[in-house]
Amino acid sequence: MSAPFGPPKATVMHPHAEVITRFYTAFQRRDAAGMAACYHPEIHFSDPVFPDLRGRDVARMWEMLCRRGKDLTIQFNSVEANDHAGTAQWEASYTFTATGRPVHNRISAEFAFREGTIIRHIDRFPFWRWSRQALGPVGGLLGWSGLVRDRVRKQAKAALAGDRAASAVPTCSAYGLPKQER
Repeated sequence: MSAPFGPPKATVMHPHAEVITRFYTAFQRRDAAGMAACYHPEIHFSDPVFPDLRGRDVARMWEMLCRRGKDLTIQFNSVEANDHAGTAQWEASYTFTATGRPVHNRISAEFAFREGTIIRHIDRFPFWRWSRQALGPVGGLLGWSGLVRDRVRKQAKAALAGDRAASAVPTCSAYGLPKQER
């Protein structure tokens, strides 16, 4: 029997997979507001650099990264989701502004959903591999140590706090997130 003619049948994407796809498509455009719109107001984000961000600080982090990443490019694939959870693989290429060094980071993302939005977002990548690229010889020699990781986390937290104070985003209402008490 021969194959039928005509266009291939469209596959139906789970609504949560569509949320993940919208999130990364907005990221490719450096559209932090579009990214934040995919998040639940009580979003909890973690990765090796920002291990515990919540609410509007998550939106601020993406806004800061999108604005500072002048040569940032994002690719994503392997988006999968069901009624409760989802995953994706993504890659970021950019110049790390603190050192001027090029970084190509491969990240595995996990998501949990509530009310059709992302409530939990965990990005995983080898910190040592990232630090070797971003920090050069120091990252290559000491990127495995808690000392370097803690210093990077402290600097990232300070950058976010400074960005928060000087941000063009005085509240997160533009992102659909509630005001968070300090």
